[in-house]
Amino acid sequence: MSRPKPDSPRITMEELAKAAGVSKMTVSRALSGHPLVKDSTRERIRQLAEAHGFRINVAARNLRQRSTRTIGVVIEMTPSHDRSMSEPYPLSLLGGIMQELTSNAYNMVLTTLPLFVASPPAVDGLILLGQGVNEDAVETVQRAGMPYVIWGSVDGNEDHITVGSDNVAGGRLAADHLLARGRRACAFVGDATHLEIADRLRGFQERLAEAGADLAGTAPSPFTREGGYQAARALLAEGSRFDGVFAASDAIAMGVIAALRDAGRAVPDDVAVIGFDDAPGAALFTPAVSSIRQDWDRGGKLLAQKILALTKGARPDSESLPVEVKPRKS
Repeated sequence: MSRPKPDSPRITMEELAKAAGVSKMTVSRALSGHPLVKDSTRERIRQLAEAHGFRINVAARNLRQRSTRTIGVVIEMTPSHDRSMSEPYPLSLLGGIMQELTSNAYNMVLTTLPLFVASPPAVDGLILLGQGVNEDAVETVQRAGMPYVIWGSVDGNEDHITVGSDNVAGGRLAADHLLARGRRACAFVGDATHLEIADRLRGFQERLAEAGADLAGTAPSPFTREGGYQAARALLAEGSRFDGVFAASDAIAMGVIAALRDAGRAVPDDVAVIGFDDAPGAALFTPAVSSIRQDWDRGGKLLAQKILALTKGARPDSESLPVEVKPRKS
C-alpha cells in the first residue's frame, strides 16, 4: 500500500477500521496495545495506521476515558550512597510491576515520596513501596485521594490493600536457623519502627521464647552496612552476650559480620548471623550470608494486578507471600 502524500489529509479512526475490516473499538484497542487483540491483528492495524499517517490523540482519548492508562510507583526510601536503588528492593519489585503493567498496556511513572509530594503525577492509581516509619508514607499517599496499594506489612494491616512477604514467618525461620546451630542467646538488629521489621522481630522473639532461648539484645539500624556495623558495635559495648544475630536485611548483616570480625569474634564459630532479602551480595560476601528469601518478582506482579483491579472498580484482597531460608556459611 502506498503512503499518502505529505499534504494529503489523514484518515479518521472510522476510515482506518473500514480499511482493516474491523470495528473502531478493535482499532482503538490494537493501537493502545490491548491484550484482547490478537498479535497478528494488532500488527496489521499498526501497519495500516502507519501507512495512512494515522496517530491517536492520546490526550483526547484519555479525557474521553477519564483515564491516563498510567500507574504511579512511589518509593518510600530515599536513595543514598549507602542504600542504592540497584538493590533487590526496589529494583526486583519494579521489574515485576513493569512487566505486569506493560502486558496490560499501562505506563508506569516512577517517583520518590518527596517528589510525589512536591509534584504529584497524573495517574490512575498508585503503588507505594514501603510504609515508612509508623506508616507516615501511607498517610501521605492516602491524601492524594486515588486508588493505591502498598508493598509492606500485611499482618494487622486490614485498612489497606497490601502485598508483602510473611515477615512474622520469616522471623520464626531465622530463629529456627540459629536454634538448629545450637545458638541460645540471640540478638536482633533492625529498625522496628517500620512495620515489616517489627513483624520480623515479633516472629523471631516468639520462636525463641517457645524454644526456651533468650533474646539477648536488640539494636536499631538503618538498612545499610554501616548501620549494621555501628549497631553491632553498640551491642558489644553494652556487654551483651550473644551467639547468634538476626539482621533485618542482608546489608545490615554484612555490617554486623564486619563489626564482629573487627572485635575478634569469628563468624559463624563464635556468632552465627542470618539476614533477610537474599540480596545478590549476600552470596558473594565472606563468609556468605545466610538469609531469608523474598519473592520480589511475584510481589511486583501482584501489586500491579491489584492496582489495575482497583482502578476498574474491583476490591482485591491483600496477599502475604511465603518466604524461605537460604542457608550459607555465616
